[in-house]
Amino acid sequence: MMKLRRFLFLLWAGLLVAAAACAQPVSTLYDKTEYRIAMRDSVRLHTSVFTPKAPGKAPIIIFRTPYGTGPYGEGQFPGSFEKGYMRSYVDRGYIIVQQDVRGRYMSEGEFMHVRPAGFGSVDETTDSYDTVDWLVKNIPGNNGRVGFAGCSYPGFYALMGGLSGHPAVKAVSPQAPVTDWYMGDDVHHNGVLMLSDAVRFLNSMNTPAGHEPTDKMPRRGLTISPDERTFFLTERPTRADLTKLLAPNAFWEEMAEHPDYDEWWRARDTRRACYNIRPAMLVVGGTFDAEDCYGAWNLYKAVLRQSARTPLHLVVGPWAHGAWRGDGRTLGDFDFGEEASGAYYMEHFEAPFFDCYLWARDTVDRLPPVAAFSSGDNRWHTFGRWTPSEARKLTLYLAGGGRITTEKPTVKNSSTSYTSDPADPVPYIATSGTRRPKEYMIADQRFLEGRKDVLTFVTEPLAEDVTLAGPVEASLKVALSTSDADFVVKLIDVYPDEGEKAGMQMLVRGDVVRGRYRDGFARPKAFVPGNPETVPFRTTDIAHTFRAGHRIMVQVQSSWFPLTERNPQQFIDLWRCAASDFVPCRVTLFHQRDRASSLTVYKL
Repeated sequence: MMKLRRFLFLLWAGLLVAAAACAQPVSTLYDKTEYRIAMRDSVRLHTSVFTPKAPGKAPIIIFRTPYGTGPYGEGQFPGSFEKGYMRSYVDRGYIIVQQDVRGRYMSEGEFMHVRPAGFGSVDETTDSYDTVDWLVKNIPGNNGRVGFAGCSYPGFYALMGGLSGHPAVKAVSPQAPVTDWYMGDDVHHNGVLMLSDAVRFLNSMNTPAGHEPTDKMPRRGLTISPDERTFFLTERPTRADLTKLLAPNAFWEEMAEHPDYDEWWRARDTRRACYNIRPAMLVVGGTFDAEDCYGAWNLYKAVLRQSARTPLHLVVGPWAHGAWRGDGRTLGDFDFGEEASGAYYMEHFEAPFFDCYLWARDTVDRLPPVAAFSSGDNRWHTFGRWTPSEARKLTLYLAGGGRITTEKPTVKNSSTSYTSDPADPVPYIATSGTRRPKEYMIADQRFLEGRKDVLTFVTEPLAEDVTLAGPVEASLKVALSTSDADFVVKLIDVYPDEGEKAGMQMLVRGDVVRGRYRDGFARPKAFVPGNPETVPFRTTDIAHTFRAGHRIMVQVQSSWFPLTERNPQQFIDLWRCAASDFVPCRVTLFHQRDRASSLTVYKL
């Protein structure tokens, strides 16, 4: 009993000491020094190094960013170090490094969006290598082990650190990483411009030529009024109008010269370089991440396929963009519980990962190869890989009368038609504001009831829980009255008419594809009016449980505005077309035995 009391007293005392340490200002725990580290081409990158005052050796964790590492100046510490995500690294005693990437803020050189790796004498992998090499040789008290982490665009830079090949790099965590701006993420989805996000982002990240180091990047103002629907429908209705609005904008103008998925785009797909990765990797993402949902799933799959010996982990929670670095547990009308919180994520996933590989602590056994949080039943699932080997394909056929069946239709002739009118595109959210809300990813879809340009199919109430884990693969059998159209497919969880959230239609996943790319994104092809065609595409993956008594709904439409741009619905150049080129299209969706439209999902 005395030993137990002594143990409890020591435990209590230790907790008090830890709590007191956590409450200390970072300036009393760390020193800050700023360096201008020369790269192999003599360009110098601004680098802030935060070293613990405590004695002993510590690993280095690097955060490279295009968004600035301020506040600048010796002794100036970021407010984010005082609590939350970055405080976890302070409390663990890491040497923390923040660096402005080439051509941004206080770093020299010219900035390039998603600079392709291996296409020149310097790139983000060589800048990462040169930075690591300088740090391990010049920063006192480092233990020779280095990691990279970053979320969103910095997630791309974290991956580049992992591809640098420096032997000191032992672990990297690309989180919501920019991966392929043509196929996914926040510039395009399957070749369709993500209008609301792309215009804002590429305007804000428009770095002028002839960059000189500065603590504040020049920014071009952009006013979207009175609301984004009106603005993009009447004020700037075409890509040509937007080109004038954003000019000069080098990346936007380069995109105009590459409308299809050509070598210029393939060079900017980070997955092509993910062979024989040496450091361990923790890929993180959110199932409801409006900006970079695509990147996490697809980078993981590329590494799994191309770099089989890499220690690889995937963590995906019910999060909006970067929410795992904050509270994380709530989004819109949904509270996913304490296990979805940022604190839970850090203690159970990211901290054990870096502690293992950088501190050489025995914590890796706490990390499953894959952890995915399913919304609906709000719990973590662990798997040996993704897509889970336990998951089985389930095909949902879109049938006449707005039904979903698991049996292929046997009727000889069956179809449903709608008219897609670019003058009145289907909205993506109930009320249009001046910004795209992150909650649209799980928004109630009942605001679309009564629209004749949205086809709705639904199951009977489910007899038992159905957990889906994996991609959603659509195969639409269609005919058009014009030569092109877009297709939006949405998977929706319909709540029972009684109880909490009665009748709600929760969006689980929605995605879009341009019909002209049905035979490949490098080979656009016009529709012949009236001729049946198959439009296949895959949405980003899901992890969701449809509870017993709920129903599964699928909606098909041809606009999702202004989240996505409008299609003129003619096989013409979208970069040079006029507002008068946008025409209505009659879309026929077949659901008959020789042309059965369907969705294939993966059921646990």
